[in-house]
Amino acid sequence: MSQKAQIGVTGLAVMGRNLARNFARHGHTVALHNRSYGRTKELVEEFGHEGTFLPAESAEQFVASLERPRRVVIMVKAGPATDAVIDEFAPLLEEGDMLIDAGNAHFADTRRREAALKAKGLHFVGAGVSGGEEGALHGPSIMPGGPKESYEALGPLLEDIAAKVDGEPCCVHVGPDGAGHFVKMVHNGIEYADMQLIAEAYDLLRQVGGLSPQEIAGVFGEWNEGRLGSYLIEITAEVLKQNDADTGKPFVDVVLDQAEQKGTGRWTVQAALDLGVPVSGIAESVFARALSGGADARKAAADAGLPGPSAGAEHVGGDLSADVEQALFASKIVAYAQGFQQIQAASKEYDWEIDPGAMAKIWRAGCIIRAKFLDFIKQAYDKNPQLSTLLVDEYFLDAVSGAQDAWRRVVVTAAQQGIPAPGFASALAYYDGLRAKRLPAALIQGQRDFFGAHTYHRIDKPGSFHTLWATDDRAEVDA
Repeated sequence: MSQKAQIGVTGLAVMGRNLARNFARHGHTVALHNRSYGRTKELVEEFGHEGTFLPAESAEQFVASLERPRRVVIMVKAGPATDAVIDEFAPLLEEGDMLIDAGNAHFADTRRREAALKAKGLHFVGAGVSGGEEGALHGPSIMPGGPKESYEALGPLLEDIAAKVDGEPCCVHVGPDGAGHFVKMVHNGIEYADMQLIAEAYDLLRQVGGLSPQEIAGVFGEWNEGRLGSYLIEITAEVLKQNDADTGKPFVDVVLDQAEQKGTGRWTVQAALDLGVPVSGIAESVFARALSGGADARKAAADAGLPGPSAGAEHVGGDLSADVEQALFASKIVAYAQGFQQIQAASKEYDWEIDPGAMAKIWRAGCIIRAKFLDFIKQAYDKNPQLSTLLVDEYFLDAVSGAQDAWRRVVVTAAQQGIPAPGFASALAYYDGLRAKRLPAALIQGQRDFFGAHTYHRIDKPGSFHTLWATDDRAEVDA
């Protein structure tokens, strides 16, 4: 075969097909492979006019059509299917070639795969890709990890197809081994929190404010023009405008209220627990989805007539819509602050040297959580790359401080009216916990020492101590 492809894509479902088309549209010759050749043929027949594709019927033919170093993008289901593709292609590759997993893999799997392939002289790149099928085609946000030297050959192609902001690509080398997939995982965790907070805002405006979905769509449309401007706010307005063709009812009223999830939110929370990082907003969003899907428990509660508040209270002290906007913005800041803190903790734990400002930069377009205020996050980390939490940056400190009275009113109103708002409430509790001069954790340490001799530290002198709780004098001893 005389003509060679600069990059190849194996796995041509929607995301893989659109990535391949994106590469071709940017002038790159793209090798194509799929387990069933029919899907490969369909892509070429339907979209062959968009660029140069080299379809392959076998893995061997596919690999032979690639220029060196070979760049093979894997777009198959995470888990065993990815391992199976790696096992199929790795023996056909040569030293310096690279396999790029652009799916939503668990970062621990990526670390394992990278180490195994490194021993064979191959580069393995775990690349987070955000933006859905439209982003894959028109310009996603791309978060590649793996060996830095692999980015020299791969980076220009990824930057070419990535979304752009002021001419800058939303793609950067994140860090070694699993760094790219870790950052994509946290991106998805923040996405979970963002969506839950928006849903709570909608619920309050409807149940307390008495607004119709169409009216709430108008509110979200206005918010999208201001500081809350983001992809998720924009599409929320569109969803709320929609009426069901069959019934004429608002679309949101005919959809079953059981949210599904693919697992990346859970992974984010599990990883945060391992790192000891509080991502309460993300965790509450995952639990809220789980609660919504708990049909049996919800039915049992309804059948039992689980009581709510005796009488709903009015929202007191401010315009509901304005207050909810404040609560939503403040809670959103908390979710991002928690996510970035988790990225920083993982970077330290795994020696990844991730630049948090660069992550904010590449999330400004293409991805699901793209939002106007990511520019302020980038600026915050540019000023102080070691920032312990976004909440102490001047912009975010002012924003959250200015929102807190309205935020508290919203949480109180939700509690008094029996409307679940775990996202708003947990974000506020995190904020209050962070700013507290003293927490009741001192009592917990006392309890732990009492039942398990786990020891404690004092505020007035160094060292570890234990109280002899079983003795009459309960003397304190060095531990």
